Amino acid sequence: MSLVHDGNERAHQDDLRGLTDSVSVAPVPRLRNRIVGVVGLAGSRPLTHSLLDSPAIRPLLNRLVATRRPDVVLAYCSGMARFALEPPLAGMPLVIDLVDVDSRKWNELASTAAAPMSWIYRREAKSLSNFEARAARAAFATVVVNERERESLASIAPDTRIEIVPSGVAVDYWQPHDDAPESNDVVFCGVMNYTPNEEAAIWLAREVWPLVLRMHPKARLKLVGSHPTRRVKGLASTDSTVDVTGHVPDVRPFLWHAAVAAAPLHTARGIQNKVLEAVAAGLPTVVTSVVADGLPAEILRACSVANDATEFASALVRSLALTPAERRVAVAMADLGNLSWSARLAPMVALLETAALQRRS
Repeated sequence: MSLVHDGNERAHQDDLRGLTDSVSVAPVPRLRNRIVGVVGLAGSRPLTHSLLDSPAIRPLLNRLVATRRPDVVLAYCSGMARFALEPPLAGMPLVIDLVDVDSRKWNELASTAAAPMSWIYRREAKSLSNFEARAARAAFATVVVNERERESLASIAPDTRIEIVPSGVAVDYWQPHDDAPESNDVVFCGVMNYTPNEEAAIWLAREVWPLVLRMHPKARLKLVGSHPTRRVKGLASTDSTVDVTGHVPDVRPFLWHAAVAAAPLHTARGIQNKVLEAVAAGLPTVVTSVVADGLPAEILRACSVANDATEFASALVRSLALTPAERRVAVAMADLGNLSWSARLAPMVALLETAALQRRS
């Protein structure tokens, strides 16, 4: 079962039918949820739970449980974990995949945002932290993607079972089938109304990009991702070398036709899958330290790490100066063999089986 925010997400429902017995989706009423979220700011409920909600989800869960009671519940992310703590799923063996500890992200955003957003972010950090601790205590095990996230969760939920299951990448799906092209494109992929991505895109275009153009005038910046905000759209209107695509049906062609990828986030938790995908697509990638800290060592071999605008621009230009063959050699330094989803998720399968056995015993 999954929440869906729009028709594009709903259209992927059929993609999953070959992987599971049934697929159910519940539409998110955005306007309703925003109103509920604003009213709820006076209370202690996480804003995440107000915005990620659907009136359809509980009737769907009731029907699913009545039809086939699950042996174990897997809840993905803090937004969905709350449904596992409520009827009809409450009390069933539970594994939560938090991926990363979202409350830490909101706390980091609060430290740099101006009022009133700083207050909203700080409130969200506190309320979501309380929920994450309660959920971890209720679960058989809670999963995160790396040691940094394990330490973060352990600090708020000590004496709970926390397991690390890193993210993987579908190497065959992302791998290019043609030779590397001649290209002057720099690509940054992400959902562009997600605050860390929005801020990263603006910093990249306003602070870094003019420095790139001074050294490499033919360069073009592609900001690829759905729901670009007004501020992100404005980046293209003021600079003809910047393209903002909005939603695209497939991001792979943008990666395959680029020279280098960028992950310029200054607020990042967990593993940035966009970096795994870019490297699998044959691109050297420039990342910030907070992104690098979460990446597998195998991927870091194909990445350059830079933080200030001058360093970041220089790293991009060095990759732009490589020939197509040299780019492929640089990316070949990454060892993708152990990053397949089947290899990465094997511990998750074993964990779910163990959790289910707890109920039977």
